[in-house]
Amino acid sequence: MSGTVHGAAVQAGAVYGGIHIAAEPGPVRQTPWQLPPSVHMVDRSLELAALERHRARAAREERPALTAVSGLGGVGKTALALRWLHTLRPQFPGGQLYADLGAQSPAGPARPDEVLGRFLRALGVPAQQVPAALAERTTLYRSLTAGRHLVVLLDDAATAAQVRPLLPGSGNVTTVTSRHRLPGLTVDGSFPVHLESLAPEAALELLADTLADGRVAEQPDDARTLVELCAGLPLAVRVAGARLAARPERRITTMVSALAEEHDRLEALAIDGDHDVRAALDLSYRTLPPPAARLYRRLGLHPGAEFGSAVAEAAHTGEGDTADLLETLHDASLLFDAGEGRHRFHDLVRLHATAKAREDEPPQERARALRRIADHYLASATRAEEIIEPQHRTMARDYGPGPLVTADVGDDAEAALDWLERELPNLMAVIRRSRSAGFPTVGWQLADAMWPAFVRRKFYDDWHAAHEEGLAAAAELGDTAAQCRMLTSGGMGQLGTGNHERALEMFERAARLFQRCGDRLGQARTLNYRGLALQRLGRPDEAADLFRRAAVELPACGDRRAGALARLNLADVALSTGQPEAAVQHAHAAHAVLRDAGDPYNAARATTLLGRAHLGLDRLDQAGEELTAALATLRGMTAHYEMAHAVAGLAEVAERRGQTRAARDQYREALDLYSSVGRSGSPEAESARRRLGRLADDQPEA
Repeated sequence: MSGTVHGAAVQAGAVYGGIHIAAEPGPVRQTPWQLPPSVHMVDRSLELAALERHRARAAREERPALTAVSGLGGVGKTALALRWLHTLRPQFPGGQLYADLGAQSPAGPARPDEVLGRFLRALGVPAQQVPAALAERTTLYRSLTAGRHLVVLLDDAATAAQVRPLLPGSGNVTTVTSRHRLPGLTVDGSFPVHLESLAPEAALELLADTLADGRVAEQPDDARTLVELCAGLPLAVRVAGARLAARPERRITTMVSALAEEHDRLEALAIDGDHDVRAALDLSYRTLPPPAARLYRRLGLHPGAEFGSAVAEAAHTGEGDTADLLETLHDASLLFDAGEGRHRFHDLVRLHATAKAREDEPPQERARALRRIADHYLASATRAEEIIEPQHRTMARDYGPGPLVTADVGDDAEAALDWLERELPNLMAVIRRSRSAGFPTVGWQLADAMWPAFVRRKFYDDWHAAHEEGLAAAAELGDTAAQCRMLTSGGMGQLGTGNHERALEMFERAARLFQRCGDRLGQARTLNYRGLALQRLGRPDEAADLFRRAAVELPACGDRRAGALARLNLADVALSTGQPEAAVQHAHAAHAVLRDAGDPYNAARATTLLGRAHLGLDRLDQAGEELTAALATLRGMTAHYEMAHAVAGLAEVAERRGQTRAARDQYREALDLYSSVGRSGSPEAESARRRLGRLADDQPEA
């Protein structure tokens, strides 16, 4: 339910109860190494030399090195960029950032603000300190990267406008790949490299490397004809070679005949010159064993660019071992290794797999496969939620007929949070797809399951988008309980970004819905939500009225713990309005219930409030005891914001006792903790800063 909050922070315990905030550590200098593994490449020595000359020249002129690699799909743009950027690692120890900008993605190009959010978090900015506005994110990103000596790969860009906010500060190297030449980047100092197809000798070398069995040397004329049919495109050569490698008894001429026929059939379907790749893909697809072909086209239904092996398990039904089928697709160059047991389609291959799903998979089977993939993410996110927040009031999940496959999300809260963050693009893609795909329940339930990631790691953009889509799905279903959950959870996200009026509107709308359906407990829970919004809006008297009602109505409806959290809120209001004795009474009452309910985090928060209330009454010994006890519990949870309150309180105790040195140290620690959670400008932090300023460094210890 609702819990007390000091300053402008949003506390998860205020939402469903049992949520323990463990704030992210303060800003640290992380070194990300995000580039995908390099892939085998032949030739391109001239292009590599040109890229390196441009970098060296930019370094001499003390300006950023920006390059744009363009060319047809499958020509090897990303392979070239990876080969070059990986060689720069010794010279650029500041790290590597990577983003797929999704120009060819079915979901549309990636938004620059979302990419910047991921980059800032990778660079060590706590999620709650990532600014909301694109302009502010860009400014912070360029400040953090100036002179850092890192490389950035922006893959598959759609436009120069999409790229420009993602360019780092000086002293770094950025490479952009795109099917378009992006002349708009010229004003930013971009050096263009346009890739053409491989020369015949280089294409033959790639084919020979793929086969590795001497057939190219034995059948040179047929090999040359084959690479000509592939138009020298590396992806087409690799796919055709992979099929031959799987059949060592076949002569190259067999592949030549088949590819020539396929090439003619697809000529009229060519788009942007990629018919050579499509011909090779069609031929490779038709020679797959039926179970592998079925998995290939079902994976084409996956809404994201990258996925783990568990997704394939969910998509696969029928004969064959999934791991073996994945290996077959890798061997055929239809899947690529994305590292850490993950897989990735080339964008053309993904489009081809999606097309084959439409052509060769019955509509009912397509729908079932997509639902299993969606259910995989829902079940996995729900499992992560259970690990991170075991006391969260999880609502029922409605899965399809199955089989249900759950990913290994780890055994502890941090591992589960890492899984949610890694899969965030896929989770959001499923939410956005759910209504149009015919399973709106997944939309709101997945948004609900992602709650711990939103609260702990402050993905505010996704928090807002997920709950907006979840609310639309719940409304489409006419599910009042789901709508209320989306409104209250989404409202907490609005509070977190300072949209207090919007949050209050959402909470009041939820209250009306609860009232309409006769849900007294739900309506009572909104009292705390509405009170929190009013408190942020500077209306403490109105907030206190709602908290008092909640403290009475919630236990009467059977939720004693939520009632205790309302008392916690009352203690906070009383303390902030100069009523320390009332704060002591409310905090004592809240602590007793929260302790008995097995909620150590919120019980520690009550203890902190109790200590600060005693401080307000000049009871220094009692204040010190309570604050020390609270701090011991909170340190074990790395709850930095609440820790800051306790440490600042202990600093004030030390100051009043004349222990100047200890007070200075504790005020500094409190300020560091406030800064680590993005609250350095809160009233509490300002108070600590003022008190520290009054303690002159040369003031003697009493």
